[in-house]
Amino acid sequence: YKQNGTTFAIQYGSGPVSGVYSSDTVSIGDLQLKDYTFAEVDKTSGLGLGYRFGKFDGILGLGWDAISVGHVPTPMSALVKSGQLPKPVFAFYLGNNQPGELIFGDVDSKHYSGSFSFVPLTSETYWQIALDGVKLGGDSVSSTKKAIVDSGTSLLAGPSAEIKAIADKLGAKSVMGKEYTVDCSQTLPDLTFTLGGKDFSLKQADLILQQSGSQCVLGLMGVDVPAPHGPLWILGDVFMRKYYVQFDWGNRRLGFAAAAQAQESIVV
Repeated sequence: YKQNGTTFAIQYGSGPVSGVYSSDTVSIGDLQLKDYTFAEVDKTSGLGLGYRFGKFDGILGLGWDAISVGHVPTPMSALVKSGQLPKPVFAFYLGNNQPGELIFGDVDSKHYSGSFSFVPLTSETYWQIALDGVKLGGDSVSSTKKAIVDSGTSLLAGPSAEIKAIADKLGAKSVMGKEYTVDCSQTLPDLTFTLGGKDFSLKQADLILQQSGSQCVLGLMGVDVPAPHGPLWILGDVFMRKYYVQFDWGNRRLGFAAAAQAQESIVV
């Protein structure tokens, strides 16, 4: 362990954090990065309630070096450069009320079915791809042309005006301006994202997070990402529970397959 002495500050969606850079041997499973520079957070207030109650040890940034604060190489960049990975990929399986899995260097065939549909990246910042369209039932509900896939975003997030329009179509109510609820007795149409010319649909059970009495909380939130990165949709954990995602670093693309618990997924 070595102290660097350089300070850093990062603005997350939940607020700011800051601290100092240090270096150490960082281990991920049996992979090791020697003398790896990481950000040591000593002011955590910006992480909000999620940190106070979540008891997590840190944040592993899996975006591209271009958006790394201080231009510090990202863990995936360092792992690829080290030559330790069998393949320059990582992949997520997010279990629905069961354990999930992040795998480096390959994909895990027991957690998906069928084959991958690949979509090329349009930017090596976030994991950004072209968004061909968004439909609620058969109606187009978005003119946004970009989407990012992000395991660090719990919900589906889109431009606030588009999310509000979707909520209005569903008869959803806003709760304190942060989340939307619908009557649990309602039947909701599918919400479909078209990526690489293929439809990826989320059904009612995929879109509802929890039930509180007769009200069901929707996994939708409005987020206005400013230019140049935005406007965009963020396909967060609500999407990634339904679809197993391969982050193909080497080929600059994303691969989507039906997650093992949701096999009736892709409409070609």
